[in-house]
Amino acid sequence: MADHLTPTQRTRAMKRVKLKDGSLEKLVQRELRSSGLKFRRHVRALPGSPDVVFQKEKVAVFVDGDFWHGWRLPAWENKLSKFWRDKLRANRARDQRNFRRLRADGWKVIRIWQHELKRETQYLRRVLRALH
Repeated sequence: MADHLTPTQRTRAMKRVKLKDGSLEKLVQRELRSSGLKFRRHVRALPGSPDVVFQKEKVAVFVDGDFWHGWRLPAWENKLSKFWRDKLRANRARDQRNFRRLRADGWKVIRIWQHELKRETQYLRRVLRALH
């Protein structure tokens, strides 16, 4: 299906989308709080503005949607239009840059994918292990 907006209009529209604390992030934050953990959210001073930050322990957590961050993108990108293929590739490249920058600064980076939220204890254990 063709995009009805020009590339400039689409770029402007996409830049206005600033979803913070979406349903995935809220779910993870609620589970972390119920485990007695205290954290900061969306620390803009850090690359990628991680969804959850444990400053003292230098642990950054990103909660990523499977589509928007391209989980297993090479397996299904051929079904996308050029616009979306390029958009998701750019998202993945940006994520990698941010992760590398954080790791270079001594941070532990945890990525929680949308599909992992079905196995609640698995992602929670990963965060706890990184903190201790």
